[in-house]
Amino acid sequence: MLRSTGLCRWVWRRWYKRAEVQTAASSAWSSCGLRRKLSISATMNKLWIIALVVTFLSPSFANPAKKHSNPNNMQSNRAKKHSNPNNMQSNRDAKFLFSSEYYCWTQWFDRDDPTVTGDWETLSDLRKQFPDKVCPDPVDLEATTLSGTPADQTGEVFFKYDTTSGFVCRNEDQNGGMCKDYRVRFSCPSSYCTEKVCWTEWFDRDNPSGTGDWELLSDLRRENPGQICETPQYIQAKADSVLGVFKRDKFYIYNPTKGFVCRNKDQKFTDCWDYKVRFGCC
Repeated sequence: MLRSTGLCRWVWRRWYKRAEVQTAASSAWSSCGLRRKLSISATMNKLWIIALVVTFLSPSFANPAKKHSNPNNMQSNRAKKHSNPNNMQSNRDAKFLFSSEYYCWTQWFDRDDPTVTGDWETLSDLRKQFPDKVCPDPVDLEATTLSGTPADQTGEVFFKYDTTSGFVCRNEDQNGGMCKDYRVRFSCPSSYCTEKVCWTEWFDRDNPSGTGDWELLSDLRRENPGQICETPQYIQAKADSVLGVFKRDKFYIYNPTKGFVCRNKDQKFTDCWDYKVRFGCC
């Protein structure tokens, strides 16, 4: 006769009479069925718990869409004009960050002149020449001419313009000959900020229900005249939810000159959190 020795496992035992067989089989099948039900019930409970946690941590649950979505959110779909179609600044990778940190610009760096092959302001060279002056993982980069003209307004073509490589303008890529002389600076966390900070109030002009959360400095100035200093040196963004510390978003723009942008398309599983920002003035 077959006898249960575990969860639905069977082995041969001694011979039994018919009455004994009926009683033993009934008991074994009842035990096996009960264990199956208990196992399935426990599995379903685990799945329900996982589903509830995922739903609870979702930004769409924690921050439901606001009734008055900002029509200017559509600016994220607007084509950005860059002189170089391959400009790495316009297609730079978004960065994973914890929103509790605040960021500032480093000093300006100008280690090279365009007299030979071009102006090479690469991160590797800058770190060698200026040790401990640039953070290991900058979140943003700005390049201008020595007179202050933004690089993307010069009409020149750039070989590199990103937070991984730095900035490179090669003379061979220009139609008119030699590159202009550029300087660069990087957006780094607070440990690289040395000046005393006076913070503005928190601003939250947009929500992520459209293409993302766009807290651009230009829009905030227009909507809050006189409340932000002329040249902010620091910026901090914080998720408008206590759950923001458990989920890291990727940020597309995060510097005190342009402001803050979190794009939904850069996130893996859910939309951006709803962020508020403030600016530091020295």
